[in-house]
Amino acid sequence: MTSQRTGSPRFDLKGLMTSALVVGSTALLMAVKFGHVELDFTEAVGFVTGGLTVWLLVGQNIWNWPIGIANNLVYGMIFFQARLYADMTIQIVFALISIYGWISWSRGNTTSGGLAVTQTPLGLALACLAIGIAGTWAWSLFLARINDAAPFLDALTAVMSLIAQYLMTRKFLENWTIWIVVDIISVGLYASRHLYLTAVLYAIYIAMCTVGAIEWRRARRAAHV
Repeated sequence: MTSQRTGSPRFDLKGLMTSALVVGSTALLMAVKFGHVELDFTEAVGFVTGGLTVWLLVGQNIWNWPIGIANNLVYGMIFFQARLYADMTIQIVFALISIYGWISWSRGNTTSGGLAVTQTPLGLALACLAIGIAGTWAWSLFLARINDAAPFLDALTAVMSLIAQYLMTRKFLENWTIWIVVDIISVGLYASRHLYLTAVLYAIYIAMCTVGAIEWRRARRAAHV
C-alpha cells in the first residue's frame, strides 16, 4: 500500500491583504458615516476607492479602471475644496485616460489576451521628460495667478501623475517609479492642506507602488522565460 503526501497549504499573502483591505475599508466608511470617527465622509470614500484602485493595479486587474474613475470624481470635489486646482483639473483628465486604459487593457494583443508589461522606449521617455519640465513650469505660473495653495508642487505632481497614468495604460514598468516620487511629494503637500487621511493614503500608496513595481517586474521576467 502506498501513501500519498499532501503538501502543506501555501500562505496566501496577497489574499490576506485583499481581505484586510476590504474589511478595513468597510469599517472605516461605517465609522465615519455614523460619527464614530471625525473625518470627512467624502475623503473617506476617496481613501477607500484609491487604495482599492492601486491594489487592483498591482495585480494587473482590469477592474482598477472603473473604480479609479469613481475615485477621480470623488477627489475632484476634495481638491476643489482644498484649492488645489491643478489636482482638481487632472482628475477629469485621469478619468478620460482611465477609459483609454480600460480599452487598452481589454484589447491587448498578447497570447494571454492581455497587454504585456514592457519597458518604456527611450524616445518616449525623453519626450515625457521634456513634457514634464515644460508642463510643470507653465502650469505653476498659471496656478500662481489663480491663488493656488501650492503652485509649484501642485503643478509638479499633477504633470508627473498624468505622465505616470499614461505609461500605466500601456503597462510600461517605469510608471511605478514616477508614482512613488509623486506619492512622496504628495504626503507633505496634502498634510499641509489638512487633508490628513489623504496624506496617510499616499503614504500607503508608496508601499503599494513598491509592491507593484516588484510584481510587474516579475511578470515581465516570467513573460521572457
